[in-house]
Amino acid sequence: MKDAEIWMNKAIDFVVDYGPKVLGAILIYLIGSWIIKKITRVLKNVMNKKHYDESLQKFLVSLISWTLKIFLIITVISTLGVETTSLAALIAAAGLAIGLALQGSLGNFAGGVLLIIFKPYKIGDLIEAQGVLGSVKEIEIFTTKLVTPQNKLAIVPNGAMANGNIINYTAEGKMRVDTTVGIGYGEDIKKAKDVLLAVLTSNPKVLENPAPSVNVSELADSSVNFAVRPFCKPEDYWDVYFATIEGSKLALDAAEIEIPYPHRVQIQKKD
Repeated sequence: MKDAEIWMNKAIDFVVDYGPKVLGAILIYLIGSWIIKKITRVLKNVMNKKHYDESLQKFLVSLISWTLKIFLIITVISTLGVETTSLAALIAAAGLAIGLALQGSLGNFAGGVLLIIFKPYKIGDLIEAQGVLGSVKEIEIFTTKLVTPQNKLAIVPNGAMANGNIINYTAEGKMRVDTTVGIGYGEDIKKAKDVLLAVLTSNPKVLENPAPSVNVSELADSSVNFAVRPFCKPEDYWDVYFATIEGSKLALDAAEIEIPYPHRVQIQKKD
């Protein structure tokens, strides 16, 4: 009975000493969590009204949410009577160790932040970077996902993206399609130019501004070569490219303008 009374007294003392602190910590956590949800919801609405980039929205909301949650946890622990100074030192030491172990990942994280802030490309853009050509499918904190023309998914680290060269084909809203077409030396150059230009202007996916051009680019060994250069929207690039090659061949054949075959000279030595 005496032991039971002792344990009962200890339990009562514990509840009297720590009960208010535990209840206060629970209330702080519940109220703080509710406030954080309200803040993130308001932040999302504000960024939607300001038409912020989708990837930037996700990053900022996630960053602010986790920062507030960390402060909330520290406040709850402090309410329970735990010294937060030693806890902060422990977190700093753990952060340093993790940082040294994950240098590459942190570089990719920093690269992701730079890409989201400066926005050299956005979702849907056709870009070329790190030897990969593709449309941007997703911009994450550590990587960028590209869909190649072969419908392959390429995942490129953001650290390399932020520190390397990026060619954005979509940024200007138009692309030039470069093709070369050759005719025989005996053919009429002006007539051939008119035929090739008609092929370009008859294609509805070729832009009127900038105007397409056909110019003599080279006097080759067996042909006079034309630089055939229409402009189009980035999403129409391959359609215009293939249509230009096929249309040029058909139009030159119909106009009876020779497209020379490759010439090969064979020399035979007499015995």
